[in-house]
Amino acid sequence: QVHLVESGGELVQAGGSLKLSCVASGTIFSAKSMGWYRQAPGKQHEWVAVITSGGHTNYADSVKGRFTISKDNTRNTVYLQMNRLKPEDTGVYYCNGDFVTGRAERSVAWGQGTQVTVST
Repeated sequence: QVHLVESGGELVQAGGSLKLSCVASGTIFSAKSMGWYRQAPGKQHEWVAVITSGGHTNYADSVKGRFTISKDNTRNTVYLQMNRLKPEDTGVYYCNGDFVTGRAERSVAWGQGTQVTVST
């Protein structure tokens, strides 16, 4: 079983920056991909960014050019650097990962979320 723990969320003023971290633990052979989702109050879950095992990245249009996803394979950690934050970026940010956990075994895991609040 894989566990994901996010950190780094806090209250920040519009235009500011935050860096979120997500650490994966458990029996992990490799991460096929890791990514970030968010959920704003009263809105549906929204995909934000993803990074693959090969380092390929992709972003939602709403964050492209402002957010950067990266990873440290040695620490099983994925990061989300968020710049030029807007009030509409407010929400709970969730880490997600697709992991190889054994021979022909894969596991999809979600973290508990970290709150990001952007004030005007």
